[in-house]
Amino acid sequence: MHIRQTLTQRIEAAFAALDLEGAALVQSASRPEHGDYQANGVMAAAKRAGLNPREVAIEVLEHLDLQDIASNVEVAGPGFLNITLAPTYLAQAEAGVVAQTAQPSTVVVDYSAPNLAKEMHVGHLRSTIIGDCVARVLEGQGHRVIRQNHVGDWGTQFGMLLTYLQDTGANSTELADLEEFYRAAKQQFDADDNFQQRSRQAVVGLQAGDPAALEVWQRFIDISMSHCQQIYDRLGVTLSSADIRGESAYNDDLPNVIADLQAKQLLTESDGAQCVFLDEFKSKKGDVLPVIVQKSDGGYLYATTDLAAIRYRTGTLNANRALYFTDARQALHFKQVFAVADRAGFNVNAASLEHMPFGAMLGSDGKPFKTRSGGVVKLAELLDEAEQRATALVIEKNPDLAEADAAALGRVIGIGAVKYADLSKNRTSDYVFDWDQMISFEGNTAPYLQYAYTRIQSIFARGEIDVAALPSQTVSVDEAERLLAVAIAGFNDTLEALAADGLPHLLCGYLFDLATRFTHFYEACPILSSTGEVRERRLVLAQQTAQTLKQGLGFLGIGVVDRM
Repeated sequence: MHIRQTLTQRIEAAFAALDLEGAALVQSASRPEHGDYQANGVMAAAKRAGLNPREVAIEVLEHLDLQDIASNVEVAGPGFLNITLAPTYLAQAEAGVVAQTAQPSTVVVDYSAPNLAKEMHVGHLRSTIIGDCVARVLEGQGHRVIRQNHVGDWGTQFGMLLTYLQDTGANSTELADLEEFYRAAKQQFDADDNFQQRSRQAVVGLQAGDPAALEVWQRFIDISMSHCQQIYDRLGVTLSSADIRGESAYNDDLPNVIADLQAKQLLTESDGAQCVFLDEFKSKKGDVLPVIVQKSDGGYLYATTDLAAIRYRTGTLNANRALYFTDARQALHFKQVFAVADRAGFNVNAASLEHMPFGAMLGSDGKPFKTRSGGVVKLAELLDEAEQRATALVIEKNPDLAEADAAALGRVIGIGAVKYADLSKNRTSDYVFDWDQMISFEGNTAPYLQYAYTRIQSIFARGEIDVAALPSQTVSVDEAERLLAVAIAGFNDTLEALAADGLPHLLCGYLFDLATRFTHFYEACPILSSTGEVRERRLVLAQQTAQTLKQGLGFLGIGVVDRM
C-alpha cells in the first residue's frame, strides 16, 4: 500500500479537472489534529494561476474523490488539505509486506570499500551499514541490486609491502603482521629514496602482471578479505566475496580510458599530467579545476579507475542507477568524475549516477572518533565493546539468565545498538558517538525497538495466543487503534522515500513512531483482559506491529529476540 502515492494521484487528478498546474505535495501530518496526511500543493498551484489559494482548495475538495480512502477531508489555513484516513481503507494494509515496484531497475550499490592490508576501522562503518540498508530495501522492492565492494587492493601501498618483504624476508598469514609490515614499509618509504623508487617499480611490475608479485599480492588480498568477511558477518551485512570488485579489476582498462578521452578531445596536458578541464568546476579564484587522469610518470589515479568502473557498471552490468556511499569529503571528486563520464560517453545507459555522501562519526570532543591514546578505533574492537556493554546490561536486568543466553542477547542488542545509532542519524550529518545513549532502552534506540517487539511476543506468550490463527486484517474502532493502524499502513511510503534518497534515518524514525504509537495503544486499549471481537482486533494490531517492526529492523540489518 502506497498511501502518499495514491493521495497524490487523486489530488492531482482534481488539479487537472480545474486546469491547475502543480504537484500535490502530500506528506504525513505533523500533528494528529491536522489529520493523518496533509496536502500543501494547492497554494503553489493557486499562486501560479493567480487565484485565491483557499478558494481554490475548496474547489479542489469538490472535485476530489477520496470516498474509499478518507473518513474526513477539510480545508485548513490558507489552503492546506487535511486528510483523515478511513479505518476500512487502513484495514487493507498488509503489515510488513513490501510493495513490489512496477518498474524494476538494475541498481549498482558501491559501499564499504576498505583499503586492504589493514584492519577495518570505525571510518568504514558508515559506508558499510548505510549502503547495506539501502541495498536491502531496493532488493526487497523488487529491483535487481548488484553490490560492488570497490576495495583498495592496488597501488603504492602494495609496492611498498612487496619491496619490504623482499628486503626483510618477512612472512605471515596474520593481518596484524601485515599492518606492522606496512607501517615499517611506510616509514622506510618516507625516509629512503632508493626504497621509494624500488617500491614504485614493484607497482609497475604488479601492474604488468609479474607472476611472483601477483602471487604475494594475492596472499595479501586473501588475508585481508578474510578479516573483512568476519566483520561483515558480525555486523549482519550482506556483502560476500562475490561482491568484491576492487581497483585492480580495472587495471587493464585504464590505458583505454586515457585513449578514449584523447579520442573525444577531452585531454589537456598540464605539467606533464593528462587532465580533463570542465568549465563548470572552478576554484574560488575562478580557475578551472582539473580532473587528473594520468600522472606525469604514467601512473593512474582514483579518477581513472572510477571512470573505468562507471563504464563497466553501466555497460557490462547494465545499471540504470549507481549509488556511491562514501564520505562527504569526496563530493567534488564524484561530481567531476560523473561529469567526465557523461561527456566521454562512459555512462553507457545514461544511468543515474548518485553520490550518497555521509558525515563523520565524532567523539564527545566534537573531533573524529579515536581511541583515548589518539589512535584509530578498530571496528572489531568497537563491536567487542558493544557486545560486552550490552551483555552486562542484560545480566543487570536478568541476573538469573544463563551466561550463554546473556551473551547471545548481548550480541544481538550490542551490534544492533551500534548500527542503529548510526543509521538513525541523517546520513549527511556528523554525529557524536555515545555509548550510554545508544544502549539505552529509552528513546530512539535499537534496544527500545527490540524491546517493543519482545513485549508483543510476551503478550502472545502470556495469553497463549496462536498467532497463526489470527486474521491478517482488522478494522480499527478506537482512536488509539486507528492511529496505530495509520502507522502500520505507512510502511511502504517510508521505504519508497528511503530508496529514492538513500536515507535510512527515515525508516528509523518511522519505526520509533510505530513503537511509540503501540505504547499509547497498549496503555489505552487493554488487550488480554478484553473479550471477543475487541480482543481479537487488538491482538491483530499487536501482531501487525510486531511484523512491521521485525521487517523494518531487518532492512536495517538488526535482529530481534523473543525475550529480553
